[in-house]
Amino acid sequence: MTDSATLAGRKLVQVALTCRDLDRARSFYRDTLGLKLMFEAGTMLFFDAGGQRLVVGLAEKPDQPIGGTYIYFDAPDLPALVPALKAKGVEMAGNTETLQRTGTHELKLQFFKDPDGNEIGLMGMVKRSVG
Repeated sequence: MTDSATLAGRKLVQVALTCRDLDRARSFYRDTLGLKLMFEAGTMLFFDAGGQRLVVGLAEKPDQPIGGTYIYFDAPDLPALVPALKAKGVEMAGNTETLQRTGTHELKLQFFKDPDGNEIGLMGMVKRSVG
């Protein structure tokens, strides 16, 4: 239930990032990361990110800062996903971190950047190997 005076209970429907080169961003998010391009409107690309919209728009001014926002994708298959993205030329930032351990899983985190320097995180509860 939503509260008409606050954001409590409201679903986040869209996240937006800026880029310097729309063609390069389209190729990276669609072809390299495999996100479905829903549509394009003017200088904006709209991708489906697991039911949420990710908008990548051309920076309006050449000196407009890029980055500052982190987006995270659910990645319970992180041990397989990281090498697959590396094989497509994605450069990971550092090593995969383990943030939390339970009896059966580990919360793992790995970062990389898009071609414009926007931070992208892969975060997932990865099943622990027995033994």
